[in-house]
Amino acid sequence: MILPSIRTAPSADGVWHSCHLLPDGDPAHAIRDGALVVQDGRIAWLGTAAALPRAFAGLTRHDAGQAWITPGLVDCHTHLVYGGQRADEFAMRLAGADYAEIARAGGGIVSTVRATREATEDELFAQSAARLQPLLAEGVTALEIKSGYGLSLEAERKQLRVARRLGEACGVSVHTTFLGAHALPPEYAGRADDYIALVCDTMLPALAAEGLVDAVDAFCESIGFSPAQTERVFAAAARHGLPVKLHAEQLSNLGGAALAARHRALSADHLEHLDEAGVAAMAEAGTVAVLLPGAYYFLRDTHLPPIDALRRHGVPIAVSTDHNPGTSPVTSLLLMMNMACTLFRMTVPEALAGVTVHAARALGAADRHGLLAPGRVADFALWRIGTPAELAYWFGRNPLAAVVRQGRVFPAAGADFNGGRP
Repeated sequence: MILPSIRTAPSADGVWHSCHLLPDGDPAHAIRDGALVVQDGRIAWLGTAAALPRAFAGLTRHDAGQAWITPGLVDCHTHLVYGGQRADEFAMRLAGADYAEIARAGGGIVSTVRATREATEDELFAQSAARLQPLLAEGVTALEIKSGYGLSLEAERKQLRVARRLGEACGVSVHTTFLGAHALPPEYAGRADDYIALVCDTMLPALAAEGLVDAVDAFCESIGFSPAQTERVFAAAARHGLPVKLHAEQLSNLGGAALAARHRALSADHLEHLDEAGVAAMAEAGTVAVLLPGAYYFLRDTHLPPIDALRRHGVPIAVSTDHNPGTSPVTSLLLMMNMACTLFRMTVPEALAGVTVHAARALGAADRHGLLAPGRVADFALWRIGTPAELAYWFGRNPLAAVVRQGRVFPAAGADFNGGRP
C-alpha cells in the first residue's frame, strides 16, 4: 500500500480564500466568506476575507472554491496496527456459532495475536497502511493507535514501531498508546496477575524508555482485567510520567470510569454501562467520554451510553472509529459521526466537536489539534458541502475536496480541487 508522501506534497503556504470557516467544529461559530493564512506550515491568521490584513496581500493565493474548511478530523481511539483479519469469524457468528466454537476453530483475539506476532514489521506496516488510507481520505490529520495485539514485549514493540512509521511516512500525527493490558495471552492462561506484573515491570519500562509510548490504556472488564489489576497498570504509568485512558463500562459496570477519573485519565471509552456516579467523577476530573458507535453497531448492542447524563454534567464527548478486527472493522470517521447522531441521538454540533476539539482533548493534544487558530500547525480539511450538517448526514459519500496535513496539501482522489494552486 502506497500512502501519499509528506515529502512530495505541495506547500499550503499562502492565503486560502473563497471559503467558509468552522474554527472549532461548532456551526454557531462559522465564519462565512472567510480567509485563512498559512505561513511556514502554520496558521498565521483567519477571519472574514474583508478583514484580511494588508500585510498578507502579496502571498500566494489558493482558491478554495467556496469549500467549508474545518480542523483536520481526529480519530482518538483506534487499534489500527495488527495482523490478519477476522471476517470468517464474523461469518461464523452470523451462522450461529458461539464464542467457544469460534475459539476451537482458532478464532477470537488469540487469532489476531498469533497473526500479529507472526507478521514482520514490514508486513504489519503494509497491512496497517491499507487501513489508514481511508481515514486519511476522509480528512483525518491526527489519530491514536493502540498496541495490545502483541501481548509480549517484542510484539508490542513491533506494533508501536509500525504506528510511529505510519505517522512519519504520510505526515499524519500519530499518538501511540500502550495497551499491553488488553487481553491475557495464551501462555499466561490462569495467571492474570503474573501477566500484569510483566506489563508493569518489564514491557512498559522498556517501551517507555524507547520513546514509543504517549499514553497507557487497559481493558477493565469481566473478560479483561479487574479494577485492582488496572490500578497496578495506572500506577506503573504514573512512575513513567505517562497519562492514562481506559476501556470502561462497555459490557458491564465495574466502576472503571470512576477509577479512570481518580487517575485524571485523558478519557474513558465505550461507556455503554456508565452510571451517574461515574459521569460525575469524569466531569470533576475533566476526563473525556469517547463513544464508539461502530462497536455498538457491530455487536448489535442495545444498551445506550448515558448521553443525557454526560450532557447534564458537562462531560466533553468525543466520537471515534475504534477500528479493530474483532468488534469494529470501521475505516470511516464520517460514518461514525452519522451513527453517533442516529444511534446515540447526538446533535450535529456535538458530533462535529466529537471528531475535532473533544477528540483532540482525548489525545491530550488540545493545544495542537482539533481547532483552527493562529500559531497552530496547518492541519485542516476542505469540504464540498453547502452546510456543515452534511458531514454527519451522508454515508457512503465522501465530500472531501482536499486536506492539509502538517502544512502540506493532499487533494482528495477524484476531487476537482486544483491542489491548492492559485
